[in-house]
Amino acid sequence: MKEELDEIYRLYAGDVYRYILSLCRNEYLAQDLLQDVMLKAVTGFDKFRGDSSVKTWLFSIAKNLYLNHIKRADNRNLPIEEDVLPAEEQLEERIMDSSQALEIHRLVHALEEPYREVFTLRVFAELKFDDIGAIFGKTGNWARVSFYRAKEKIISMMKEE
Repeated sequence: MKEELDEIYRLYAGDVYRYILSLCRNEYLAQDLLQDVMLKAVTGFDKFRGDSSVKTWLFSIAKNLYLNHIKRADNRNLPIEEDVLPAEEQLEERIMDSSQALEIHRLVHALEEPYREVFTLRVFAELKFDDIGAIFGKTGNWARVSFYRAKEKIISMMKEE
């Protein structure tokens, strides 16, 4: 069991971290939430039904923990941290390695939900549409349409600038 969990961490921690970082845009918060995700995965592994991939399951946990963090911050009237750290820019440059990567990243963060998250899951996490739909409790077709709309919105914003 320990070996399986170590393997899950080794295989998916990087992807889960990048996904959380794309949501919260704060390196320290992303690290904290990653640890929470992995703890929840370890303690709840026996509840994993296998309806989706392990990666999709971990992303669902990450999304829910991030949303809980936002709700707690709102309830305590604390500002939600919006700091974009230099490490994030380096991360995106490594991921896409193009001059437009940072501009696209900025435009993605300007999208409203669920478009921002669907686009991020598809492009940066490279999830299948069915897996993205499962994270939201919707269908793969819903994820495909949402991704298309997100792309159209980004293209429109690029033309406006």
